[in-house]
Amino acid sequence: MSHLFTNDFACILAGMWYISAMIKTKRKTRSDRNHIIYSLAINGREYIGVTYVDKGRVNASLTRRWQKHVRRALTEGRDWNLCVAIRKHGPDKFHVGVLEIVRGKAAAHVRERELIRERKPKLNTDVR
Repeated sequence: MSHLFTNDFACILAGMWYISAMIKTKRKTRSDRNHIIYSLAINGREYIGVTYVDKGRVNASLTRRWQKHVRRALTEGRDWNLCVAIRKHGPDKFHVGVLEIVRGKAAAHVRERELIRERKPKLNTDVR
């Protein structure tokens, strides 16, 4: 009996150690994920944004991000340039396209800012 108790006790201690280690261990942030730098355009006016590629599916990822823009424009009533344009013209009038695919979140955001400075899109509200 004591042999069984010792093994059970050891298993319990090992399980507690594992759970404790899992709680204390922070998951490493991914830096190698691909990101899409995209353009939303209508009547010569453009918006440039960035989003991540989910499970290697570029089109699905871009569609998901576009749908989020549309939902926010139609339900939140923001007065951001893009939201105003979506409400005014309707989502079906926009051209949604991929400009670039960049590896890494930081690199993608740097490249997005470069493109915004170069192209000077009219629908980006916060242009730095």
